[in-house]
Amino acid sequence: MESIELTVRTGSTLVTDLTGELVRFTRGRGDGLLNVFVPHATAGVAIIETGSGTEDDLAGAIDRLLPTDDPYRHRHGSPGHGRDHVLPAFVAPSVTIPVLDGAPQLGTWQSVVLVDTNRDNPTRHVRVSLLNA
Repeated sequence: MESIELTVRTGSTLVTDLTGELVRFTRGRGDGLLNVFVPHATAGVAIIETGSGTEDDLAGAIDRLLPTDDPYRHRHGSPGHGRDHVLPAFVAPSVTIPVLDGAPQLGTWQSVVLVDTNRDNPTRHVRVSLLNA
């Protein structure tokens, strides 16, 4: 297994596209399974279409599902931070993607993205591992 750790600055960005980094990492590494994992309690990884308005749609869905008006028992951090800790129950902290001939087998419009609602921690680490066949 080969692994790297990416450092990602999210700041006020909800969705950060990781696809290019993943393509570079798998290039020339044959067949296997690519795992993308976020070791944070307030972020997740998703596969979505980017650049077509989906990022804004996702933001709206998260706001409707997990409002920021702070109805949460988890109360440290910025107001509404409790929702950040609930997010990974809906946006999983990892995804696994098949890799063939050194290329992630994503669909035409699929991108792998980091989803981060937590403005208190703008630096994220993403562990990327390829288990070769």
